[in-house]
Order: sequence, then structure tokens, then C-alpha cells
Amino acid sequence: MPDYGQRHRADPQKSLVGFVVGDVHYAIGIGQVREIVNPLPVTPLPHTPPEVSGVADHRGDVVPVLDLRIRFGLPPTEPTRSTKWILVDAGVRMVGLVVDAVSEVFGTGADEIRPTPPVGGGRDLRGISGVTNHNGLLVFVLDTKRFTEIVDDIADVLPPLDDF
Repeated sequence: MPDYGQRHRADPQKSLVGFVVGDVHYAIGIGQVREIVNPLPVTPLPHTPPEVSGVADHRGDVVPVLDLRIRFGLPPTEPTRSTKWILVDAGVRMVGLVVDAVSEVFGTGADEIRPTPPVGGGRDLRGISGVTNHNGLLVFVLDTKRFTEIVDDIADVLPPLDDF
């Protein structure tokens, strides 16, 4: 079983991977990002939440793929040259997040990550753990562990974790 533990980066100033979904800027902690790849063929799975596009074979691993446009209530779109998958650690499983574009790797500088504004409970949080400013824009920082609940919903149709 591969080790999906946190990776350590040399430059603490580059702590977030920025990306865009719709017109909104998001980021994920660089320690949770395994790789950024072009979209791969997806096999749909029956009886999954709407944001689960299916699973893909990435270098021999079966990776659940979540479309963040659907997760955030946006209409689906056809992939473009900018569309990327961010492969992240979500608990004990790697998950592919479909994003409209990856922007850059950046740090928060003097700005701290502030708590998420109160927007309701449950699914309304959509995995957002905080908010920061970058280049004059609000950037919502995602907590990849919150995607574990989605992956757990489809765990019965995925190979056992020992196969990863």
C-alpha cells in the first residue's frame, strides 16, 4: 500500500496550490497534493453522489474522481485545455478533484487563513476550511479530509484499501 502521508516541502512560503472552479478561486494545502494531471478516462459508478464522476485508473490505482463544479452547485462543462485533475490525499485514499484551471503555488504571506464565514451547516460548507487573500482576491482553502465522507459513500464499490 503506498504511503499517502503528508509530504514535506522545502519552501514554507509556497504552502498552497491555487485553482479556479467557475469564477471562484480556491486552494489546497500543498502537503495534500500528490500530483496535478490532465483528465483521464472515467468509468461511471452506479448509485453515487452527483459530484462523483466515477473512478479512473491512474498508474494502476483506482482513483475516485470528484467534479468540484457539481460539488459547488455549478453546471457541468466540457473539459478544456485548462481543465486539470488535482490528485489529493483524502484520509487513506487518493481522490481526483476536477478543476477548471490550476493557477499557481503560493503562500499566504502576512495574511493568515481566516475561519470560514457562517454559511450554514452540513453540505453547505462544501469542504471549505478557511479563507485568505491572494493578489487582491478571496481564496477559499479546502479541507481535503472533508472529501473522505464522499469517498466513504462509494467505498463498497471500490477495491479494498489493501489493493492500493
